[in-house]
Amino acid sequence: MPILRALFGLLLILALPAKALAQDNSLSYYPSRPVRIVVGFGPGSAADLTARVLAQRLSQTMGQQFFIENKPGGGSTVAAEQVVRGPKDGTTLFVGTVANVINAVLQPDLTFDFAKDFTPIVYATSSPNILVVHPSTGVSSVKELIALAKAHPDKVFYGSSGVGTSPHLSGELFNMMADTKMVHVPYSGSAQAVTDLLAGRTQVMFSPASTVLQYVASGQLKALASSETTRASAAPDLPTVAEAGLPGFDTSVWFGLVAPAGTPHEIIDRLAHAVDDALQNEAVISSLHAAGLDIKGGTPEAFGAFLATETKKWNEVATAAGLRK
Repeated sequence: MPILRALFGLLLILALPAKALAQDNSLSYYPSRPVRIVVGFGPGSAADLTARVLAQRLSQTMGQQFFIENKPGGGSTVAAEQVVRGPKDGTTLFVGTVANVINAVLQPDLTFDFAKDFTPIVYATSSPNILVVHPSTGVSSVKELIALAKAHPDKVFYGSSGVGTSPHLSGELFNMMADTKMVHVPYSGSAQAVTDLLAGRTQVMFSPASTVLQYVASGQLKALASSETTRASAAPDLPTVAEAGLPGFDTSVWFGLVAPAGTPHEIIDRLAHAVDDALQNEAVISSLHAAGLDIKGGTPEAFGAFLATETKKWNEVATAAGLRK
């Protein structure tokens, strides 16, 4: 009997590391099935382009197909809600954007909490907003725009692609930091907003680079600055707003990969390494730059810290502008 008990004990000791090894092996083989990346905007959007370029590279490097599912609606809330309720095993991922943070700030009655219900993986790409003005304003710099807006409170109009969008809140952040009172004019999309800006019915706009740089090149609009803290790859000679007169100003349309909260840390880490490596691949960089997107990358922790900063900033802007429900 003592010999049998000893043998049984030895078997238990040997079984423990074997079990642990089996668990480690199962994770090392992730993904063992195709992985779906859900995008809350339609095909051809910057979120979609980011996801497709990364999915193609990840399919090559991770041994399984990564495919895209577009589910537009509600400024990306419809897609986010679907992913929150989905599997937490790394087979369903989501492209989080600045829209999700802004929605969380402006719509506290959402059925999910973006900050708590998603786990950050990697901050992937961003596209700065370009601050442009109609030539009739006569301004050629951020400081001159501030002077004009202060001299004519409530008489300078800035357009946006809609209430609660990044261009809208970029304008509100500008008002807050510059102590100006430019008036917001919302449209149902960027195209209509740019049309009225070109016609001189509005004077100012923060707009995605891909939407307005062609009009800057033709002289129909004047570009004053880009909105991120680093210069845009699409307009490297253009100063940032921070450089041009408002230190600390930083807004962009950004995109990052997230997973439902509860996804194993080992899977998050494996994905983070794979995505960060992909963002350093020359073909990936070339494709994203061609779409007017700047490359980011980094760790889940760094992306989490960025999301916390974004949430705090847009909370302050929404409060100052009286935008909360």
